[in-house]
This record gives sequence, C-alpha cells and structure tokens, in this order.
Amino acid sequence: MKDNYFYLVFIFLFCFNLNLKAQNEADEEIQIKVNEAIKTLDWGGLQKYEKANNELATKKDPDAVFIGDSITEGWSYYFSDFFGDNNYINRGISGQTTEQMLLRFRQDVINLNPKTMVILAGINDIAQNTKFYGVKVSAGNIFSMVELAQSHGIKPIICSVLPADRFEWNFSILPADLVIEMNQLLRFYAEDNQIIYLDYYAAMNNNNGGLRPKLTNDGVHITREGYSLMNKMVKESINKSLKK
Repeated sequence: MKDNYFYLVFIFLFCFNLNLKAQNEADEEIQIKVNEAIKTLDWGGLQKYEKANNELATKKDPDAVFIGDSITEGWSYYFSDFFGDNNYINRGISGQTTEQMLLRFRQDVINLNPKTMVILAGINDIAQNTKFYGVKVSAGNIFSMVELAQSHGIKPIICSVLPADRFEWNFSILPADLVIEMNQLLRFYAEDNQIIYLDYYAAMNNNNGGLRPKLTNDGVHITREGYSLMNKMVKESINKSLKK
C-alpha cells in the first residue's frame, strides 16, 4: 500500500512537471508572438526614440543626426562618447530598410532641427528584410529623405553602402554587385545635386566586394576598428558640411 502511495505521488509530480513545462513553453511562444505583433504595429520604429526625442526639445540643436540601420545603431555601442562629445545624435535602428527610415524621418531627423543629416542606408533593402527590393525604389527613398532634409534647411550627407559579400541571415542573396549598383545611383545623385558623398565603400572594401577582415566579424556589421575609421571620415565630412 505504501509503495502504491509513493508511486501515485511520483506519477502526479511527473505529470505536474510536464504540464508546467508545457505551460512555460506556451508562455514563451505567446511572448514571442506579442513581440512580433508590437514590431508589426510599430513597423517604422516610431516608438524607439520617442522619449529621447522629447527630452532633446529643451537642449541645444545637434550639429548632426545620423539615421540608419544596425551599422549606425551599433556605432554608439563602441563609441558612445563620439556622439555626445561632438553634439551628434544617433538614430539608427537595427534591421531597418530605407522605407522604414522614411516613415520615421520627420520625428527622428527633421523635428530635431540638426544642422546636418548623415544617412547610411540600403544594405537591409538589398538583404530583402522587408521582402521586396528594387534598387531604384530604395535609392529613391534615400533621395526623398535628402530632399526633405534640404527643404527644412538641413544639409545632407549621403554615405555609400558599405561593402558586403554575404548575408549570414540570408545566404540566398549575393550582395556584392548589388551594393555597387546602389552606390552608383547614390554617387551620381550626390554629384548632380552638389551633395557631399561619403565613400566608405572605397575605404573599407577588400577589392573582392566585401569588407576587409579586420573591419567586420560577419561580413556586414562593423568592428571597433571599422568604426574608428568611420569616425574620422564622417567627422571630416560633417565639418566640411558645416562650413558650406
């Protein structure tokens, strides 16, 4: 009888643990779906910098606002002082495409009233993060942001898309030639409209369509050494823009 009692207790605890594990897995799945829903509802990332933007309302206008994707957002991880010390503002959002940046451009750039705007965008368009990719459409989104900036007295700096020879999250796409194609459109537009074109591509490529090994760990995202090079290049371009 005693053995049966312990056996029943064991069965009960075993079933309880299975149920608890299933519940935890269900809770995790629900949370993932909630996070995905939030991202879908705020597709443009309008909420990410909403509070920070409001806090800037009473402060000095920035000399430059940087808008971009993870390459821009990750910059502050390595060199947060670079932005604060130079009166720059970072408004990068990881994974974003040009159409998402265009959606938040008013609140994250125009409303901050910077003297200069630095835009580094397009690599996630090529990676098809939002499924559709057309080089003229993506370049056109960048041109629209440039023209919006100019109409509000903000001097734009167009950055080349950085070299990339692979996407570790999408191996079906070979980006090297697509990056070159995008950069040609950006360069021609900048030259035709007398806009500063910051050519990271020329300074960072490995002559085979990708980033030099010391500048990246995954073929797309930048190391501290890569950002150190970009610090110098972009600061020179911003200073040039401010003097115009």
